Amino acid sequence: MHKVISAAKTAGRHLYEHEAWALFGDYGIPAPNCCLAKSEAEALDAAQAIGYPVVLKIVSPDILHKSDAGGVKVNIAGPDSLTAAYAAILTNVKAYDPAARIEGILVCQMLKPGVETIIGMTRDASFGPALMFGLGGIFVEVLKDVSFRVLPISKADALAMIGEIKGYPLLQGIRGKEPQDVEALAGLLLKVGDMIRDNPEIKELDINPCFVYSQGVLPADARVML
Repeated sequence: MHKVISAAKTAGRHLYEHEAWALFGDYGIPAPNCCLAKSEAEALDAAQAIGYPVVLKIVSPDILHKSDAGGVKVNIAGPDSLTAAYAAILTNVKAYDPAARIEGILVCQMLKPGVETIIGMTRDASFGPALMFGLGGIFVEVLKDVSFRVLPISKADALAMIGEIKGYPLLQGIRGKEPQDVEALAGLLLKVGDMIRDNPEIKELDINPCFVYSQGVLPADARVML
């Protein structure tokens, strides 16, 4: 059992986001540069090391949907903005759930925009782990433009998953835009599949958004449920 999964199970909780990134890293899955800060001073130091702009996210075993609790601040451009955002997150979270345990605030690099995609996994009682792929944003929320495969999958399966969604032309490049790196995206799906295979303790997984660029892919947010 992976050490971060073992620690989370012992504590009776799901993975924190920075633990998910550590798990991902062992499977060659790219992740943003992040650092857990236990104080405002540590957050300022982390932001200076990472480089502005940055994102701040609450880390709490009691807050599953960070944005709903006002626990996320993006595009923080400098120390003054960070100080205000840090205080605002703590105020918001305490108002949302006064009993919430706060482990710290995660400071992450602000990623450049790309084509937003979503990768998910759930375990079906009959078929086992099933991988989901789709375009992020309104495409998954409103249009439900997603595809599924039961794991394990091959590279051909991964490419087929990507190609069968209605929004696939956005990845091919339309109206003069560059084609996006579908090969890297397929490789990411395979790595996620390997990680799920090796860690049956993972009950659900949600990578959203995962930015796809003309060269490479980079997840921006991840939830791993045990």
